[in-house]
Amino acid sequence: VQLVESGGGLVQPGGSLRLSCTASGFTFDRPTIGWFRQAPGKERERVSCIKPVAHNAYYSDSVKGRFTITSDNAGNTVYLQMNNLDPADTAVYYCAADRSLYKLWENGRPDYWGQGTQVTVSS
Repeated sequence: VQLVESGGGLVQPGGSLRLSCTASGFTFDRPTIGWFRQAPGKERERVSCIKPVAHNAYYSDSVKGRFTITSDNAGNTVYLQMNNLDPADTAVYYCAADRSLYKLWENGRPDYWGQGTQVTVSS
């Protein structure tokens, strides 16, 4: 499985960014694909995830109402639209995937990870 992220960058507080994760190589159906982030000196935290075919989406409380996760119809690309960004959102954002929603979202231990993309929110 290969996960390739894009779309990170520098944005001012209150601004928006859209991250993309293109997935390939799944040997199973109905994967769960999600986003985690890790800020300097902090533990990695879950952000959002989706089961692309079913379009069921989940969000952490810290991003609910500001971030939206979607997928294309084929389920190969997942997007994270981030609005009203705050300096506290500054982190490396990682795309992740697993066969199990529970393993990815509840345990935070998905089998597959992307390389990460930096998001910096600063004036």
